[in-house]
Amino acid sequence: MWPMSSHPAPFTLVAIADRHLSEGRTADAIESYNRALAIQPALPAAWFNLAYAQRSERHFEAALDSYAKAIIYGVPRPEEACLNRAVILFDHLRQTDLAIAELEAAVRHNPNFIEAQLNLGNIHEEMGAPDRAKASYQRVLQIDPANGRALARLGVIATVTGKPSAALAELTSALTRAATPGDRAEILFALGSAFDASGRFDEAFHAIEAANWIAGALAPVRYDRRQQENLVDSLIAAYPIANPAPRREQEPGIDHASPVFICGMFRSGSTLAEEILGRHTAISAGGELELVPSFVRELRPYPAAATGLAPDQLAALRARYLAELPGSGLVTDKRCDNFLHIGLIKAFFPEAKIIHTRRHPLDNLLSIYFLHFGPSVTYGHDLGDAAHFYLQYHRLMAHWAQLFPGEIFTLDYDRIVTGARDEVGRALTFLDLPWQETCLLSGASSEAVRTASSWQVRRQLHARSSGRWRHYERQLADARHMLTAAGLADVTL
Repeated sequence: MWPMSSHPAPFTLVAIADRHLSEGRTADAIESYNRALAIQPALPAAWFNLAYAQRSERHFEAALDSYAKAIIYGVPRPEEACLNRAVILFDHLRQTDLAIAELEAAVRHNPNFIEAQLNLGNIHEEMGAPDRAKASYQRVLQIDPANGRALARLGVIATVTGKPSAALAELTSALTRAATPGDRAEILFALGSAFDASGRFDEAFHAIEAANWIAGALAPVRYDRRQQENLVDSLIAAYPIANPAPRREQEPGIDHASPVFICGMFRSGSTLAEEILGRHTAISAGGELELVPSFVRELRPYPAAATGLAPDQLAALRARYLAELPGSGLVTDKRCDNFLHIGLIKAFFPEAKIIHTRRHPLDNLLSIYFLHFGPSVTYGHDLGDAAHFYLQYHRLMAHWAQLFPGEIFTLDYDRIVTGARDEVGRALTFLDLPWQETCLLSGASSEAVRTASSWQVRRQLHARSSGRWRHYERQLADARHMLTAAGLADVTL
C-alpha cells in the first residue's frame, strides 16, 4: 500500500501497470490499472491494456467492460477493442450472436478491417452457414484480392459443399496470386483437400506436402522428439501405477456433476463424439475448454508441482473449473490434448469419467497432415514427427488405462461410422445414462461447432474417412514402419 500522504499520480500508476504487464505479472498490472483509472478514468489506452490483463487472468466479464470503456473514452482503432470483445464472447462465453454484433461494429468503425471480416467468415462457417461465410470472405477479397486465408476458405467451402472441381479451378488460379509464403501455404492446404475430394490422391499429397514444407519453415517452434519423450516419462513417473491415489467419490455438498472429459489425438473423432453425446438430454456440449491447460500453465514445474497439491488447493481448482463450466447437467470438455493431464484431472475430479477417442492410426496421422493447425501443434508438418507424437500418446494412454481401470472408455471412430448404435450405446452405459434415439440424429446442432471438423459433423454419418489412408499407402510407408516397429498391431487393419 502507498502511504496516504503520497498517492502516486495516475500516469505513474499506469507506467507501473505497463511494466507489470510487460513482465507477465498480470494480477499486479490489474491492480495498478484499476488504481489509476479510479483517479482518472479518461485513459482509453489504460482501459484497453487492463482488458488484456483481465482476459489473461480469465476475468472475461470484467475484460468486456474494460474494452467497452476503452471505446467510450476514445481509444485509437476502436475496431481492435470490438474484435477482442468478439473473441471473448465467442470463444469463452459462447454468446455467438453478441460476438457477431461486435464484429459488425468493428467493420462499422473501419470498413477495411480485414481481421473482423475473416472472423465473421469463421463464425459463419462454424455455424454451418456457407453463404454468409462466403460473403464475408468475398468482402475481404474486395479489400485484399490476394488474401490467402479468404481464398483458401472459399475453396474449402466449395469442396465441402460438393463443388471440388470449382474449388480446384479457383485455388489453382489463386496460387499464382499468393503474395506471401503464408498465403501460399493456406491455399495449398485447401488445394490438397480439393484434389482429395476429387479422387486425385497423388496430386492431393503433393499439394499438402508443399503446404507443410512452407508452414513448417514458418513455424516459430519445431517439434522436439526428446522433449516429448521426457514429458511423457515425467507424467508416468509423477503418477506411478505402483502407488495409485485412492479413489474418492464426489465430495459432499457439491451438486454439480463432474464434467465428462473427451480427449485423445487431434482428428481422432472427438468432435463427432461430443456432437453425438450432446444430443442426449442429460448432456451439454461444452466444446474445447481451456480450463485444464490454464491450470497446467500455473503449476510450474509441471507435473511435479501438480502432484504436491494439498486437498484445499485441489478443491480450489475444482471450484474454479466449475465456475467457468458452460451449460448445465453433464457437460463435456473435449479439449483433445487433455489426455496429457488425466492424472491432474483425476486429482481434482476423482469421480470424472474419461471418453478417449481413437481411430485407425494411419487415418489419424493423415488427417493431421492434411490440416493447417496453429503453432501449438508442432508435430503436424512432418509425418515422422506426427508418428512419433502418436507413439508417445499411445504409451501415456496405456499408462492411464492401468492407473484408472474402468474409468476411461475408448470410443472408436471407425466403429461409430459403421455401427453407431452399438458404440454409442456402450458409451452411454459407461456414463450411467439410458439410451436415447436422438443420439443418432444426423447433422449438427444449431450451436457453433468450434473445431476444424465443423463441416464434417454437419453431414450425415458416413464411413468415407475410415480407411482413407489406403489412398496414400505409399506416402505413409515410413510412418507406418515407425508404428509397426513400436508394436502397434492395428496399423495393418
